[in-house]
Amino acid sequence: MKDNTLIFGWHPVLEALTSAKDLQRIFLIKGSQNERAVEVIKLAKERLIPIQMVPPEKLDRLTKKQHQGVVAFLSPIEYADVDNLIHMLYERGETPMLIALDGVTDVRNFGAICRSAEGLGFHGVIIPSTGTAPLNEDAIKTSSGALLRLPVCRVPQLSRTLQTVQASGIYLCGMTEKGNTDLHDVAHLGPVCVVMGNEEFGLSPSVMRLCDALVRIPMAAHMASLNVSASAAIAMYHWAAQNRANQQ
Repeated sequence: MKDNTLIFGWHPVLEALTSAKDLQRIFLIKGSQNERAVEVIKLAKERLIPIQMVPPEKLDRLTKKQHQGVVAFLSPIEYADVDNLIHMLYERGETPMLIALDGVTDVRNFGAICRSAEGLGFHGVIIPSTGTAPLNEDAIKTSSGALLRLPVCRVPQLSRTLQTVQASGIYLCGMTEKGNTDLHDVAHLGPVCVVMGNEEFGLSPSVMRLCDALVRIPMAAHMASLNVSASAAIAMYHWAAQNRANQQ
């Protein structure tokens, strides 16, 4: 990890938290209970920044400098607000096309999905603040730089945000091998949010219950499903093509 992606020490981290700096996550030494640690935790929760309690050796490996038991990772991007993004798209007369990632944890999958999203004309990606792949240099490289251009909305609770998205007139298409509708049979045109689940467990039950449709990609008999990034690309292409054809 390059030191210029890190902030360490109580004062610099607290200053970053109270300023406009976007932080990806914070590591605290296990057992930190002093006043400054309490303040860091409080501010991080307010700003939806994940905190992880780690052994001292973890921080020592990150930097050889005096970290004082706290290290913050600078985010390479500025996160977008999902409500503002949707409002802006409607104001511009565009048909919102979003993708939400419900627990996609592999950095390469995350980057590849964002690359496809940008290439297929999707307007943004929604991720939860915890339980998701880190937005780091590897993710940006895998996305071919798309993560530096595509709006990323980090939210505290994905299911609650998806309710807001749905209330904005956006169709929630949950992609799952357990779906009861084939992708090519989905009869919907207009605003859409494609929802992809975790690589191993798929969509979480709370998110699955919200979806307007649970959709599968038809597969040959010997294969159950595709990799999540491949599935996302197919689903996004389907919706992008549908909306383009509808606008012609």
